Amino acid sequence: MSSKTSGPPHVVIIGAGVVGACCATYLQEQGARVTLIDRQRPGDDGASSFGNAGVLAPASFVPTPAPGMLAKVPGWLLKEDGPLSIRWSYLPRLLPWLVRFVRAGGDAVHQEKAADALAALHASTLDLHSRLAMEAGVPGLVAPIEYLHVYGSEKAYAEAGRIQTMYRERGVDFEVLGRGELHEAEPDLASHYVKGVRIKGQGRTLNPGRLIRAYVDRIVADGGELRLTEVTGIEASAGRVKAVRTGDGTIEGDAFVLSAGAFSRGLADRLGLDLPLDTERGYHVTFPDPGVTVSHVVMEAEGKFVANPMEMGLRFAGTVELAGVDAPPNPRRAEAIERLAKRMYPKLRLEGATRWMGRRPSMPDGLPVVGPSPRHENLWLAFGHGHTGMIAGPTTGRIVAGMITGPMPNLDVAPFRADRF
Repeated sequence: MSSKTSGPPHVVIIGAGVVGACCATYLQEQGARVTLIDRQRPGDDGASSFGNAGVLAPASFVPTPAPGMLAKVPGWLLKEDGPLSIRWSYLPRLLPWLVRFVRAGGDAVHQEKAADALAALHASTLDLHSRLAMEAGVPGLVAPIEYLHVYGSEKAYAEAGRIQTMYRERGVDFEVLGRGELHEAEPDLASHYVKGVRIKGQGRTLNPGRLIRAYVDRIVADGGELRLTEVTGIEASAGRVKAVRTGDGTIEGDAFVLSAGAFSRGLADRLGLDLPLDTERGYHVTFPDPGVTVSHVVMEAEGKFVANPMEMGLRFAGTVELAGVDAPPNPRRAEAIERLAKRMYPKLRLEGATRWMGRRPSMPDGLPVVGPSPRHENLWLAFGHGHTGMIAGPTTGRIVAGMITGPMPNLDVAPFRADRF
């Protein structure tokens, strides 16, 4: 891009979560001057980057909605502790998004193409996060680990056959464990689990909030600016963004990145960008003294939640609630995770558990929006990653930085374009 100044371009990034922080990091590496804007301190407990499951999984490329999932949705909605719930008062506003979601779930061709796109986006997550963590002075927060998907019945395992086929077709290294092998690998796991799928070459972070804080601290130490303030508007004219209005003044720039997670839609709407972004609300419960040993990142395949041992305790994260950005947390969703966690690990100690709810930005076709605004020549969009923002953050940052300053990574970005709807 061409800068209006003779010096390096000034790039203003709205949102300092994992995606915004990675965009800023790679832009700095290309010589840009960066300003990050967020209404809360990066990595604090109000941010989605604080409370996610901490998985860094190249194999997490099966799109939402996944193969065979739609047939299960009615049953999930009828279960109090099911992996999906909808606040029915929000249904009228959700309906257009839901219609697109159902269409994508019934389109086998789309699912295959989306899996290819996400596999490419996620492939380097562990390597890139490992490098970023080392450069930020926190190398111990990123580590390789094997994943383990566990199944409570042969039927549930058989229903996941299409997903395993997708793994094979894309070169994922995995093995199937019988009951004996499974409980040898995870002795504290409940005895009713009959099958496991162990996926190799995966990774995790031991504290996602602290990791993102370290990334942003490094950006600031290298000359970037962090502005903790509310964005109140975006000034644009003649196909260009001019400035961002905030609670403590106006910030001008040469280029702009919108990476405000679930809050991106409100800002995009003001710019005339009609994008079907909604909020996939996720919950976690962390047990500080769990009393059980967990040697893998373990996913309960039927409940759709993950157990990840972290430096603050054992975190169980997952489930989806569709209720919009503004609704308060539903304590029953966190309570359901606690019940499911205890069923998964019967010896789990519940004392001192902490609960959290975060807002994941979700597109109905399961793919994020990464690329230029179709209406503004100096605005780039980077949001809608759903539950894989931590995984996709580094490569998304490389794509955005390449589009603004070059060079571009060798990756097909067409599936993520904003004008695909």
